[in-house]
Amino acid sequence: MRFPIAREAFLFVVPLGIAAAVLFALGLPIPGAVCALVAAYVVFFFRDPKRTPPEDAALVVAPADGLVVGVTEAEEPDYLGGSAVRVSIFMRLWDVHMTYAPAAGTVEHVAHRPGRFGSAGLSKASERNEANSIGMKSAGGRLLFRQIAGMIARRIVCRVGPHDEVRCGQRVGLIMFGSRVDVFLPSKYAVLVRKGQFVRGARSPIARAQ
Repeated sequence: MRFPIAREAFLFVVPLGIAAAVLFALGLPIPGAVCALVAAYVVFFFRDPKRTPPEDAALVVAPADGLVVGVTEAEEPDYLGGSAVRVSIFMRLWDVHMTYAPAAGTVEHVAHRPGRFGSAGLSKASERNEANSIGMKSAGGRLLFRQIAGMIARRIVCRVGPHDEVRCGQRVGLIMFGSRVDVFLPSKYAVLVRKGQFVRGARSPIARAQ
């Protein structure tokens, strides 16, 4: 049975629930209520709804929920080996924070990069902040998506490795309490989104292979 919240949530919910119960038992309702409210928010934050991606194999879907904060030209030398279009998606505190595979294919590259914890809304966060990059080969070609930590996010979870086969929309990780995912697309892809648009992970098409 699949839980409707990410398993990482239990690392926070269980101790917070125990603390709330103990505080209530000790006759400390206000601290107990604070712990209970924080536990409820953690459950909300780590929610993991069922998603069904579109069936068109040429489409690239959003790897996360959030606002498109940039569609820009960028260099991606590590996996794509050149210029690409970077689609940046910023996750707000109330958005679902799961990371989804943007296409079906084979993971060929996974690389974690230590870095800063600056504002994820800034374009330079893609190069400076702590991040985890996943490069994959799909039916439409190669692409890379990058999980980026922010000011509040302090842990990036990646559940895939090189040679793994992934389905479009498959859950491949999350960013705890933040914050942004960038997708790097070579020129063979036509971008379908614009800055300011809200996208839903595993559902909203963001590009199409030409």
